[in-house]
Amino acid sequence: MPIDPLAEIVTLLQPSASYSKLVEYAGRWRIRRDIEGKPVFFAVLEGACRVVSSGRPPIIVRQGDFVLSPSTNDHAVESIDAPAYGTAMVPTEIGAGRFRVGPPGEPVNLRMQVGFCSFASPDAALLVSLLPAMIVASGEPRLALLLQLVGDETRHARPGRELVLERLLEVLLIEALRCGADVSSMPGVSRGLADGRLVFALRAMHARPAHRWTVVDLAAEAAMSRSAFFARFNRIVGLPPMEYLLAWRMALAKRLLRSREMAMEHVAAQVGYGSASTFSTAFARHVGVSPMRYVRTVGEGGSLS
Repeated sequence: MPIDPLAEIVTLLQPSASYSKLVEYAGRWRIRRDIEGKPVFFAVLEGACRVVSSGRPPIIVRQGDFVLSPSTNDHAVESIDAPAYGTAMVPTEIGAGRFRVGPPGEPVNLRMQVGFCSFASPDAALLVSLLPAMIVASGEPRLALLLQLVGDETRHARPGRELVLERLLEVLLIEALRCGADVSSMPGVSRGLADGRLVFALRAMHARPAHRWTVVDLAAEAAMSRSAFFARFNRIVGLPPMEYLLAWRMALAKRLLRSREMAMEHVAAQVGYGSASTFSTAFARHVGVSPMRYVRTVGEGGSLS
């Protein structure tokens, strides 16, 4: 069975929904978010709106769409007819877990479940760098069903409502990472997996991380010349091939080190290094501490991403 790189990354990330709220929007409005590094998501239950990020074309999202930004920087969410200029509004709480945005008295034209998520992996920062900056999933029957369940749950005060919502949103996050389309064509591993040539190189790297890959070898997997492969990989995935490979090897190494089930030389061999010393040098350069220091820090309850 072929290796699925995106599924491997999702598994290592350990995504979960940490907080969510139902937000109703009315009239003309704009919400600006500046929560650097905080993963955010929203599920459009009714209506449509526009997402505006600096340096990228605006995205229109509609009922049934699910948006996940694994590493959110500055962006704005606004009504389709929002004025070109104006002060960003602040949501007003109208009930337990329910908020409203927009001028008083205006009819509601959009409902979204908005929230923050978290990635339990100590390597989250490294793994998130392999994903697109924004993932938009739409037209997916499974997501549509999950969104219906989320919408139904938010409208009723059933026993265990918050627990059910939390579980549903966790599944939504995973589904979005599995099937989300990068509608803005932002670089990321999901775009690489959708590329008819690059997918073979990505799968080869994930299937055999211990192999002594070169750009020439990976280009051969993609049936391309070295220069064409390097340029295409860099443009579509967002990282040079060997930098991507290094990031993935270091993520695997951290997982193996945390398990404490292998000697250092075996960890080194599993991620493509001929000796424990060369692995230790590469790990320290990439992570900032030696493998042994990393193991001690994690064992003491610390965090090194």
